[in-house]
Amino acid sequence: MKTIILSLSLILSPLLLIISVNEYIKSISASSHYSKNKIITINSSEKLENKCTWACHNNTTFCKETHVKYAQKHFKLIDPIYFGIIHNLKSTTKYEAANIFLFAFLIPLLMLYVLIRSILIQLKINKLGQNG
Repeated sequence: MKTIILSLSLILSPLLLIISVNEYIKSISASSHYSKNKIITINSSEKLENKCTWACHNNTTFCKETHVKYAQKHFKLIDPIYFGIIHNLKSTTKYEAANIFLFAFLIPLLMLYVLIRSILIQLKINKLGQNG
């Protein structure tokens, strides 16, 4: 029972945190919002010097030139991976759905599984240490 409660709290707490932060930012955001497929986003689509917006998502070059400071010397390594992922997501013809499935569902689920497994292994190690 203890591990089930721990597992559920690990699943729900990041989701609640993300939803809370998004709703708070949406409520205090004064900028104009970007709309795509009738879905209104938090950020605008304006090109801003001081923060990333949907303009960065839609034009990676602008973001790299304006906002990226520390990774510039690593672009030769990062770009093939980044643009390879983007190309593969777009090749599904359902870019948005593939993006959400991979980055909002599959990878976090895998990370959660690894975290829960490591906690369970640590609990077993602690139990063995108490018996020995």
